[in-house]
Amino acid sequence: MFAVLVYLYENYWRPDACPDHDQLARKLTSAGFESEEIQDALSWLDGLAGAAEAQVEAQSDLSLRVYSEAELEHVGETSIGFIRFLESAGVLAPAMREMVLDRAMAIPGGPLDLEDLKVIVLMVFWSLGEEPDALILDELFVDNEHRSVH
Repeated sequence: MFAVLVYLYENYWRPDACPDHDQLARKLTSAGFESEEIQDALSWLDGLAGAAEAQVEAQSDLSLRVYSEAELEHVGETSIGFIRFLESAGVLAPAMREMVLDRAMAIPGGPLDLEDLKVIVLMVFWSLGEEPDALILDELFVDNEHRSVH
């Protein structure tokens, strides 16, 4: 499913640039994706659109987020730490954080792999028509093993 999401991020400027679900499913199938992962991704994207609509009222920037035990187990400490990093860097507003958590909790299994969480963060930005700055994009896209220190 995450490969489909990355493909959509890389090939469509915004969610409204995507064709309807039937046409998009055909395009994804012709791109080589399996039917089940396409349906999982489209269903997940529907949930993302719902979460974006639900976040009409932003929370205060001074709000404090306490994670439930279920969130800590499902999302995982490493991914929660990354969310906190993005918040402290001023990249992830409280409303966006809640969208990320909502979509992370919608992924079966757990704890969530950090690379999968990064895709979720990208998709939240994408769904809102926002692009993170270049340094955050680098953090979200580049695997630490392939970084070179200057």
